[in-house]
Amino acid sequence: MIFSRLKGPKRTLAQTVSVVVLMGSLAWASVPLYDYFCRVTGYGGTTNTADGGSEEILDKTIKVRFDGSLAAGMPWQFKPMQREMEIRIGETGLAFYEASNPTDRPIAGSASYNVTPFDAGAYFVKIDCFCFEEQVLQPGESVMMPVSFYVDPEIVNDRDAKFAPKITLSYTFHEIDLPQEQAALVIAK
Repeated sequence: MIFSRLKGPKRTLAQTVSVVVLMGSLAWASVPLYDYFCRVTGYGGTTNTADGGSEEILDKTIKVRFDGSLAAGMPWQFKPMQREMEIRIGETGLAFYEASNPTDRPIAGSASYNVTPFDAGAYFVKIDCFCFEEQVLQPGESVMMPVSFYVDPEIVNDRDAKFAPKITLSYTFHEIDLPQEQAALVIAK
């Protein structure tokens, strides 16, 4: 090893620099690695995504509950259009959320989400969702935002998740900076 050739203070300095570089690298990589871990395992209620519906639809049903909230300071109004639906496992579901901007200025928002129980997160699959993109609402504007999804039939083989009587899909909208083109319009006025 390279450190065996060094003696005294040079060896200590080289080891210290190595530790600092290693720790910095781990800190830099921690967010993407944690995100990947959550998406693969469903840990923390993280969902999966797909380009289309499930090829298998079971006769067993599950209830999906919808929840919507706003982060502190977010002036929008935001709610699910239905509180709950029952679908067959593997069947594609479609739900809508309504968002309104009651202010006199354009506001951009980004939705964070999770699924409970956490064990079911890996089996909740979004096909299309408003949460995939930032949303900009003009003053007084209201929009209906869809989310299409299915519950992966593999949930029935999971020793913990298969006992979930219902799955709750929760979204929280956070205010974000306006995209540059929107901000330029506001400044121009």
